[in-house]
Amino acid sequence: MLKVLIGLGLPFIGVVGLLPWAASNDFYVLGIPFIYAWIFGWFVLTSVCLQLCWILFDKKAERREPRGA
Repeated sequence: MLKVLIGLGLPFIGVVGLLPWAASNDFYVLGIPFIYAWIFGWFVLTSVCLQLCWILFDKKAERREPRGA
C-alpha cells in the first residue's frame, strides 16, 4: 500500500490537489509563470517517486526471481 501511495498518490496530490494553490501564485520562476514551473517540476518528481518505489520495493523482488526462462 505504501508503494501505491508513493508512486501514484503523492504525484496525484502534488499535481491535482495542489494545483489551485499553485495557480493562485502570480510570481515567476526562471522567467516562466509559477503554475508552469509547478507542472513541469512534477514531471521530474513523478519519475523520482517511481524510481524510489522501484528501489525500495521492487528491486529486491527482481533479484529473487530466476533469470533466463
